[in-house]
Amino acid sequence: QKRKMAAEGNKAGVTAEALRIDPKDTIFAKIVAGQIPCKKVYEDDRALAFHDINPQAPVHVLVIPKKPVAGVTAVTTEDEADIGYLFTVANKVAEITGIKESGFRLVVNQGVHGQQSVNWLHVHVIGGVQLSWTNYNN
Repeated sequence: QKRKMAAEGNKAGVTAEALRIDPKDTIFAKIVAGQIPCKKVYEDDRALAFHDINPQAPVHVLVIPKKPVAGVTAVTTEDEADIGYLFTVANKVAEITGIKESGFRLVVNQGVHGQQSVNWLHVHVIGGVQLSWTNYNN
């Protein structure tokens, strides 16, 4: 069964209001704190990876830093090590989920136009199927 990525502008929860929520008050903060369960793929003292609740492909895992960072535009030089580490974790996730050899896509959404729905920087690891490329000119 073929699944399609959400079309531009229709991802649930993407609002300017959602992006004004302090990262420490988001669902990801509650997941990191263990207050809300998640289907973990990987966890250590710096990062957490878990299955997306609305997967867009057979493998769709979110990788988040445990330190709250609102998004790409909030990253500072102090965050470099933690944000760079997310790529190391994404590589581990690809290996754990069996998509490392076949290939995968990493996506980071920023802002309303970028379809960011939670005000906490996160990397989507998407794969397990041949992905297509979206043409934004049509």
